[in-house]
Amino acid sequence: MTNPGAFAARTVVLTGVGRPGQVGEAVARAFFERGAECVLLDRDPAVHERALALGAGSGRVTGEVCDLADADAVSAAAARVGAAHPGGVHALVNLAGGFAMSGPLAGADPAVLHQQLAISLVTAWCTTRAFLPLLRVGRGAVVFFGAASVLPGGVVKGMSAYAAAKAGVLALMQAVAQEERDTGVRANAVAPTAVRTAANTASMGDTVRYVEREAVADVVCYLCSDESRAITGQVVRLA
Repeated sequence: MTNPGAFAARTVVLTGVGRPGQVGEAVARAFFERGAECVLLDRDPAVHERALALGAGSGRVTGEVCDLADADAVSAAAARVGAAHPGGVHALVNLAGGFAMSGPLAGADPAVLHQQLAISLVTAWCTTRAFLPLLRVGRGAVVFFGAASVLPGGVVKGMSAYAAAKAGVLALMQAVAQEERDTGVRANAVAPTAVRTAANTASMGDTVRYVEREAVADVVCYLCSDESRAITGQVVRLA
């Protein structure tokens, strides 16, 4: 586990922290507790309230409203973050995403594919692209969220749209790791099985083996810390 002050005076940008009780909330809290200045990106204006609640009035958690699937909007948000944090960004965590069953491919609705690609892959692509200049300044790390189901041996039956999006996220991670190797920017991914959230327990019950949100947060913090400075281009399966 990274030490309590591991991210003191460091800037961490996170997407997908707009709703309470989800993985993003646990990850953001973990960075905050380790001393980070956190910037939450979300298209919902309620992100400002989430930032205030997570930061407990400290001023170390702020929110930026933007459509993460709009490259121009994310670039504008990155410019605002850069102006407020001239020392660059030390970590970017692409948590934004979602899940939807698409059913057998032969009868699947293309709208589900477009939706899954937009919320998981396009958001990660646009956000990483926009923040790379700031990550280079901070010699930062990027963590992407894949899924254990798209790894070898995983089960993706009935979820081709979701699987395609998450597989694309893992390929994007590899591209960033290879392209940024000489800039000091690292890229890795976590690929959890089912994470214990209110939504997941409501839909899947208590018979599933869950990964605890705090365990996911610990791994993400490690991948963004100096302790993992030699690790890039890797996928960590969480089960």
